[in-house]
Amino acid sequence: MSKKDILLEYEEKKKLYGYQLGDIDSIFEKIEKSPSNYHLLYQLPTGGGKTVIFSEITRKYLEKYNKKVVVLTHRIELCKQTSKMLKGFDVKNKIINSNIKELPDQDEYSCFVAMVETLKNRLNDEKLHIDNVGLLIIDEAHFNSFRKLFHAFKNTFFLGVTATPLSSNIKLPMKENYQELLVGSSIATLIDKGYLAKAKTISYDVGLTSLKVGINGDYTVKSSDELYSNMLMQEKLIQAYSTHSFGKKTLIFNNGIQTSLHVLDTFKEAGYENIKHLDNTNTNEERKEILKWFKETPDAILTSVGILTTGFDEPTVETVILNRATKSLTLYFQMIGRGSRKLPHKEEFTIIDLGNNAARFGLWTDKIDWQHIFKYPDQYIHNLKGDVEIEMHFSYKMPPEIRAKFNQTLEIDFDVESEYKLALSKNLRPKVVLDKSLDQHATMCVENSNSLYEAKILSKLLVDDIESRIRHYTNCLSNTTKNYRDWLIEDYKTKLLIGIGRKFRELLD
Repeated sequence: MSKKDILLEYEEKKKLYGYQLGDIDSIFEKIEKSPSNYHLLYQLPTGGGKTVIFSEITRKYLEKYNKKVVVLTHRIELCKQTSKMLKGFDVKNKIINSNIKELPDQDEYSCFVAMVETLKNRLNDEKLHIDNVGLLIIDEAHFNSFRKLFHAFKNTFFLGVTATPLSSNIKLPMKENYQELLVGSSIATLIDKGYLAKAKTISYDVGLTSLKVGINGDYTVKSSDELYSNMLMQEKLIQAYSTHSFGKKTLIFNNGIQTSLHVLDTFKEAGYENIKHLDNTNTNEERKEILKWFKETPDAILTSVGILTTGFDEPTVETVILNRATKSLTLYFQMIGRGSRKLPHKEEFTIIDLGNNAARFGLWTDKIDWQHIFKYPDQYIHNLKGDVEIEMHFSYKMPPEIRAKFNQTLEIDFDVESEYKLALSKNLRPKVVLDKSLDQHATMCVENSNSLYEAKILSKLLVDDIESRIRHYTNCLSNTTKNYRDWLIEDYKTKLLIGIGRKFRELLD
């Protein structure tokens, strides 16, 4: 990039919108009226320009006060991006990285940008000390690693900045470290004012009861890999992409490397060659090369694990696929935020949810009471819908491309709950409901085939419908185990093939 291009970029970054200027004024009012050791938390959605805002705050603070500013981040990439942005606001700053052991030149700088772990180590070694710090800005403040440095800045105004004021560790709530939350514009407001792209969310029902929750409160990589690497989930992903994102620049988020590599292979086998995989085992050079390819390729598909949730900004992303489930509200918003940037030719982006995340947290654009979450995080977490509750309300709707395969059948719906109540009213055994369902499915396959072989192939398209019906059936029974439900599904598939064979024999007779 030429010097002229850099200057133009900085000039563009210096442009502040009305809502940003209003928030900056509100933050300065707190700085001026609060004690010198006050802790303020500021919330603004991803894409709202948090770095721009705290860069301008830094500039104004240094202009007004004879004190220094320290900006903390949790990743080296964010350090570099933040330092560059600050320079764009005419703030001379120094990055404190692993190469910096001492600061003999600290009087030459009024602003320092540091990774939390690096600064903690230097302070603990007592080899480095930053004098006269009046403002400490904490980017991505929901991470708890920043707590390690609070003791070193006892008479400093803290400004924590985050899109989601919910601690990454529920045992260490943010209200214990910050005295007040200042909430910025909502996602819906930023969309209405034209600052963020509109979102179209497409959700697929996914059975998640096989997933295990780890000590961090989120689903384990091992259980996620087992679920999302299986053939049915891979087929669902391919179907979702081909139906809703074909030819669009697509970013896929996975929970495990094994899943992402399966995605890579599955897409290539399906004929999609414009796909690459990225995770934290890639070298810096490999990562730069892959991200450059992703930026420059219009229909690129990038399947990734974790690494692109923060510190990554590619406005040309048109579709975000959540090929994973999460119990982290922060991660949910971070993943979706990668597609929310607006461009002159990009007014809308697509979210494909394959983890029941929208059912758990609500749509990305839904109104959220951040003040309530800040004050009562335990209550918020407790009230989130569990997987069993979410799955109880699944309502399967056959996709148009599958429905077309059964166009000779007029009625394909089957109300399990109504049939169950009818069976009870007639003092019949509950299994008659499954018998009736099996007969309908077998008839559908036979009516739309010219041979037994074709009918059996068609039956494979009914897997999602079968799982949905079994789920509703076991909900009616109550107190059933996952193993029993899995057995019923496999037993149903076997009986369906038998039923198809029997119907074909009846036709021949």
